[in-house]
This record gives sequence, structure tokens and C-alpha cells, in this order.
Amino acid sequence: MHHNPTQLNPAKLNNYLDIHPRIKQAIANNTPIVALESTIISHGMPYPKNVETALLVEQTVRANGAEPATIAILNGRLTVGLDEQQITHLGQRGLEVVKTSRRDMPFVVALQQDGATTVASTMIIAAMAGIQVFATGGIGGVHRHAETTMDISADLQELANTSVAVVCAGVKSILDIGLTLEYLETQGVPVVGYKTKIMPAFYTKTSRFEVDYALESAAHIAQTLKAKWGMGLDGGVVVANPIPDAYAMDPVAIEKVITEAIEEMQQQGIHGKQSTPFLLSKIAQVTQGESLAANIQLVLNNARLGADVAVELAKISSV
Repeated sequence: MHHNPTQLNPAKLNNYLDIHPRIKQAIANNTPIVALESTIISHGMPYPKNVETALLVEQTVRANGAEPATIAILNGRLTVGLDEQQITHLGQRGLEVVKTSRRDMPFVVALQQDGATTVASTMIIAAMAGIQVFATGGIGGVHRHAETTMDISADLQELANTSVAVVCAGVKSILDIGLTLEYLETQGVPVVGYKTKIMPAFYTKTSRFEVDYALESAAHIAQTLKAKWGMGLDGGVVVANPIPDAYAMDPVAIEKVITEAIEEMQQQGIHGKQSTPFLLSKIAQVTQGESLAANIQLVLNNARLGADVAVELAKISSV
């Protein structure tokens, strides 16, 4: 069982953690904050699209009444709240930046490297800083053929233990959605659909699976989070927010592209932390950039909902 990072001595944490003054101010004032990850910048899309998107996501959070806190590891420092220069640095370095999950954090820190945080490590650092809402594209999960490869993202174990709500467009569609939902259920992680009973599948609004609870408003989501954590039920919540209609892709076509990309990946012997970047770039290539455009729009949509939830949570947590 992971220890809850918030139980760490804050003075000790300061040895590792740098919180931007505007984020410190927001925490002190109970201003709503939305955490944002950095793997999408370094490994999610090419430069300069990655930097433009990251800045646009931050702008979207601000426009919806919350303070964006993009998270990364810079020169071995856990950094909460990046400025434009730091985001540009990660975007330009791209794949040279270490893709950092829970297991990688001690090494990136000890070697004073730059690390782009995944869903898992972003959750950890957000929790250290006391940030409870995080918006991303899609979460990791159980990979297809996991019954033989045992490839399960560390994101799921993090959701089991770390008390951060993750707003996403569902599970990345390259994964096995059914097995991912089974795993989350075992770990006691609720999966909430925002205005939907159907689990969205990243590029598409629908899948063959249902969410645990459909909630109609950000206020309802915030009330649920308050109740969960208020009762001492540690762990995350998945808030599944379907991609907007205008940008959703054809489920049959995208499934065919994914299946072919996975076959090619297996032929090339690509696995582990390389698999998601390989598949996303392959899919973007085959769909002539349509999937990348969809990816950007779903992240912006999640930033909007993330900000709304953070705003509602701030209202009731000050009571």
C-alpha cells in the first residue's frame, strides 16, 4: 500500500518540490486550481503544436475561472506551475525528456534530469502540493493482450491510492477498456460519466461499456469528491468527459487503424513506456492528423470541465 504523500513532513518535501508563487498564492486563497501533465507536451505531439496546445489548455483553464498548474520535473526539481519558457523547453526537447511515472521519479530527481510527468506522477506531485483536480487527455490502463504481456499502466495503481480527481476523455482507445474498468472496480476507483452513462473511448464518444455513475453537473461531481475524501476514502476518481460531437471520430474506422497500429508495434517489438507515443503518432500519420486535432480538442474540453469542478470544489471546501 502506498503511503499517502500528504502525510510527508512538508519541510522535507520542500527539498524536492518547487511551487510557483502564483500557485502558492492560489492555494493560500482557496482559488480553484487544475493540475496539468507534461507527457502530452514532450511525448504527446510534435513541436511546436505541443507548446501551442499546452498554452491553450492553460488559457482555457483560466477562462473558466481556475488557475492552471502544469507539472513536470525540471533539473530534478518537482515543479508545480510552469511558465511559458519552461513549457517551450519541454516541447523543444520532446522525446529527449524522460517520460516519468512513479517508478522513474527517484532517478530523474537524483540525476537532476528533466522529466515529463505521466498521469501517475502528475497525480503524485499534485497531491504533494495539495491540488485535487487534474485534467488530461486520456488515462493509461490495461493494454490489449495484457493477459499474456501483463502490461498494465501504473496510472491505475495511482488512481487506487492518490486522492486526485482525473478529468479525461475516457481510457486511451489503444487500450482494453473493459479490463481497465474491471481493474479500477477492484481498486475501488469510481468512474463517473459527465452527462453520460456510456464510457467514452478517447477519440470516440461511445464504447461497449458503461460508467459507474452518470452525473449531470460539475457541482454534483465536486460534492461526490468532498464526500469521498471527507470520509477518509483515499484514492482518485475518474471523471470521463466525452469528446465534443464535432471532433469525435468514426468508431469503426479508428478501431481498424488502432488494430493495425498495434500489430505493427508488436512486429517491431515495441513495448513498455514507448508503446503509447508510438501508437499515437502512428494513428496521427494514418488519419492524416485528424486524430491529433481530436486529441487537442478533447484535452481542451477536459480543461473546461476540470476548471468547473475545481471551482465548485473550492466553493464547498471553504464552508
